[in-house]
Amino acid sequence: MANMILIVEDEEAIRDLIRINLTAAGFSCEEAEDGLQALAKAKAARPDLILLDWMLPGLDGLGVLRKLKADPTLATVPVLMVTAKSEENDIVLGLEMGASDYVTKPFSNKVLIARIRALLRRGEEAPPEEIIRYASLTLIPGQRRAVLAGQDLTLTCGEFDLLALLSARPGHVYTRSQIVARTKGEDYPVTDRAVDVQVVNLRRKLGPFGERLETVRGVGYRMRG
Repeated sequence: MANMILIVEDEEAIRDLIRINLTAAGFSCEEAEDGLQALAKAKAARPDLILLDWMLPGLDGLGVLRKLKADPTLATVPVLMVTAKSEENDIVLGLEMGASDYVTKPFSNKVLIARIRALLRRGEEAPPEEIIRYASLTLIPGQRRAVLAGQDLTLTCGEFDLLALLSARPGHVYTRSQIVARTKGEDYPVTDRAVDVQVVNLRRKLGPFGERLETVRGVGYRMRG
């Protein structure tokens, strides 16, 4: 059965071109021209992947992304952001809010299809979910839920992924490039500095527990073993 892709794009000509190319590549497609329609279509159609434009009328792409990740029935659907925005800060923001990947306009249809297939394979190859426990911290990946000493934490997707990576192997040191590759993929278009900022924010949210997230000077980060 063909994977179903929800195309969220307000420009009809671009939306039609994407649909034609995806259909030719063997995917089935649903379409939405604005944010509210995208949310309704996502809930009704249960797509395998959402292709989401950043600049949409009314509720923009980031607003749609935020609502998707807050819905337990849609939170695990991969979202590929497609937009004209190419500044690093914009890329970081989209990925930190939960986008699985990011493509800037103008884009190659071959690259777009390859990215879609890679994201779908990543989901198929994902191992069975395991609850991660470290000291008084419990992480439930499927629910994107982090509980510290009985209290739920409010984390971005990027912060959760970083915390899960380090907590799963206490004492193991990860370089910044390894953190990026393990949590976002090899082609994550962000500098190492973005990882440092993420660590600072995560430590702040963890409070005293954040002291366990250690910097290994000149190497990277680890959770205290």
